[in-house]
Amino acid sequence: MLKAEIYITLKKTVSDPQGLTVKHALESLGYKDLADVRMGKMVVIKLNYEDKNRAEKKINEMCKKLLANPIIEDYHFKIEKEGA
Repeated sequence: MLKAEIYITLKKTVSDPQGLTVKHALESLGYKDLADVRMGKMVVIKLNYEDKNRAEKKINEMCKKLLANPIIEDYHFKIEKEGA
């Protein structure tokens, strides 16, 4: 069994109001040396595959079809053996 961790973030050219809000909140708590804060999401999927190449293909398909909006979001992922 393989586990995929998929990280989805807004593209650098897309405004991130949530990241800006978090940045201001952190600065109000005294963390003044922040250059930028960008928010995103992580999705964990367990796959009943042993073949990492097959898993990569399927994860790419999932991201393109549903998990990420290719117009405004970028994604990357890592795949490892479950329990590794």
